[in-house]
Amino acid sequence: MDQISSTQAQLEKQLSQAVETGMAVVTTYGLQVLGAIAILVIGWIAAGFVQRGILRGFARFRGVDQTIVTFAASTAKYAVLTFTLVAVLSSVGVQTTSFVAVIGALGLAIGLALQGTLNHVASGMLLVLLRPFRVGDSVETAGVAGVVKAITLFTTEIASADNIKIVVPNGAILGGVIKNVTGHATRRIDVEVPVAHTSNIGKALELAKAVVAKDLRILPDPPPAIGIARLGDAAAMLSVQVWVKTEDLLGVKGELILGLKHSFDREGIAFPAPPPPTRPT
Repeated sequence: MDQISSTQAQLEKQLSQAVETGMAVVTTYGLQVLGAIAILVIGWIAAGFVQRGILRGFARFRGVDQTIVTFAASTAKYAVLTFTLVAVLSSVGVQTTSFVAVIGALGLAIGLALQGTLNHVASGMLLVLLRPFRVGDSVETAGVAGVVKAITLFTTEIASADNIKIVVPNGAILGGVIKNVTGHATRRIDVEVPVAHTSNIGKALELAKAVVAKDLRILPDPPPAIGIARLGDAAAMLSVQVWVKTEDLLGVKGELILGLKHSFDREGIAFPAPPPPTRPT
């Protein structure tokens, strides 16, 4: 009985020591973990607040380029998140100085592992500095087309013509061809109209000049160019080239084509008849 009592006493003592050790661990590290979680949540909220604050703050100034504003807001957000990560590591007892030293020692390996991401960051900076396009421009790049909505640290957001959100890595944009549709203040409209050889070509040219003269959105300089581009077997190809402001391009082009069609129909200028369908042998 004395041996059983002694064993039971030892088990109770060991269990008591284990409980005390567990409570000490929970008290010491549990608070650190809770503190780290709190820092992480606060840092995440602060990063979003800083980003929105920059966007709203600069929105009051119309002269500030939105391209720079969106990029600066994105950069500030990731900077706050970086400081938050360092603070979290420090709160759980990780020596940040040693952490930085390890990162420095492994810099080459990290650089190789993140070379794609770093390329996007560098490309984003170059897009902001070189300005091949700005927020609000219509572009064709990296196989997509649409209006630029934002340039961030890693990606560029583009809205397609049917308002689909397209996110393109900055590296893919800078490494390819960039076509800025609205990059210049003026654009040229090219319209070709086939006129049958049986029609009066001279009259067709006069009618085209009259249609162009009626639209005040067509710029006088450079002057419109109206003539015969080439001759075919059944028709002469009438060419109309006019310059307009970029924002007027679609409207003027549609009305110009419609005006030529109505004018030619009214004056009897015929279009070439389509070739007869081929019959299967």
